This record gives sequence, structure tokens and C-alpha cells, in this order.
Amino acid sequence: MKTNKIQRIIASKIVPRIILILMCFIFILPYYWMIISSLKSSVELRTAPPTLFPHEFHFEHYAEALKYIPFVRYMTNSLIIVVFSVLGAIVSNSLISYGISRIPWKGRKLIFSLVIGSMFIPFPVILVALFDIFAKLHLVNSFFPLIIPAYTGGAMHIFMMRQYLLGLPMEISDAGYIDGANEFQIFRLLILPLMKPVIAVVAIFTALAHWNDFMGPLIYIQDQNLYPLSIGLQFFRSEQLVEYSMLMAASTLVVLPVVVIFLCFQRFFIQGITVGSLKG
Repeated sequence: MKTNKIQRIIASKIVPRIILILMCFIFILPYYWMIISSLKSSVELRTAPPTLFPHEFHFEHYAEALKYIPFVRYMTNSLIIVVFSVLGAIVSNSLISYGISRIPWKGRKLIFSLVIGSMFIPFPVILVALFDIFAKLHLVNSFFPLIIPAYTGGAMHIFMMRQYLLGLPMEISDAGYIDGANEFQIFRLLILPLMKPVIAVVAIFTALAHWNDFMGPLIYIQDQNLYPLSIGLQFFRSEQLVEYSMLMAASTLVVLPVVVIFLCFQRFFIQGITVGSLKG
């Protein structure tokens, strides 16, 4: 009996933890390699086999990376795109998901099915049409083509918010109706404060997508002064060589804000992902 108990403990607790540690190591390894590469000298970077830890720390690569490109300007451009896109995603997706989940109207299930079906349309299929629309509106070579789509809602975000709202009791809305509140007042005063976890999830997903977006700025922006960091990092590459040390230093600075944001909002992120996930 004692042997069986030990085997159950090993199978249920020890083995899963070992697997999780190994998986964490695999995911962390690229970030570790990026950081140590940013601290190595150019000579050490070219040595074979590569060293797992720098012989000398070269923190000056970070200062050189900030001077090599207009890093502050590119970061400002990225922040402008991210902030306004996150605001648009929160407003549009919360309103759409509220209308689909909390307001009874004919055809809402069909509309929701069409919204979910749009998730299966590859982005390159609509890329030419979107570019043509923004070109006719004279919005190319500006931030608008990168920001405006966030204000039209996203299928995945609408799905997540709808599932979350389906888990909220309808009695909350009924109480608002009894007090004489209209639909928008119920949404703004009663429902929206309860949506903080799922709003945090949508905000994080939207921020990550626009912070790392490379194809969008590459297509719509031609003015170098409007480049975000995702495009600006390409200036560390040339036809002759790649400034790996400065490139890794700049990449570390680009990743750092994303990590900080996730660590600050991970409680809301996990809660928003799990709550309402089983609701049909």
C-alpha cells in the first residue's frame, strides 16, 4: 500500500512538475539567449561553439542601440498605435459582445455565427481590398490603417467577451430595467465594471498584436519617421553585416515592456481566460 501511495504521488505531483519545468525552460531559452547575446562582444558572438555565459559584460551595446536608430521616436510611434488600438478594441468588442449576448433580437445567432466564421478567413485574402479602401480614403502612410480596424471589432475578442457575459446573471440587467435605466446605462454602469478581467485579456492580446505587427506597418507606412519599432529593428541589418549585439540589445528593450505589462495584469489575464470558458 505504501508503495502504491508513493507511485500515485510521483505520477500526480512530481512528474507533472518536472514536465512543466522542462516546458518553461524551453520557452525561456530564446529570451535567455537574446539577453546574453546582447551582452557579448562581437568576437565572442562569432566563436564556435557558442558560450552559454558572457566572458565580459558589454552593457554599452544598449546605449549604442539607442543611438544607432531613432529608438525613442520609433517607440513613440509604436505606443501611439498600441494605445489607440487598445482603446478601440475595448470599446468596439465590449459593445458588440454585449449586444449579441445580453440583448434579445432576431438573427443575433446568425450574426454571431458569421462573426465566428470570419476567423477562418486568412488575412492575405482581404489585404488587397483593405489597402485599396485606405488608399481611396488617402489614409496610406499614416497610423490610421493600423488603428481603425481595432474599432470594428475582432472575432476572437467578441467570442471571449460574449462567453464571459453569458456567465453574468441576467438579474443584473433586470435590476437596471426596474430602476428605469436604458440599455446603454445598464452596459456602462452595471455590466462594464464587471468586465474588467476579460477587458484586460482583450487589451493584452491587442497590445501584443500591434506591438509586434510587422506586415501592417511595412505595407501602409512609407515615411521613415512614422516607423514603429518592429520596422526600425530592421535597420540593424545591412547587405554586408548584421549588428547582432545591438540588435539583441534593442530586441531586449522591445520585449521588456510586454513582459512588464503581462506581469502587472496576469491575474486579470488568467481570470478572463478561465471564467465563462464552459458557458455555451
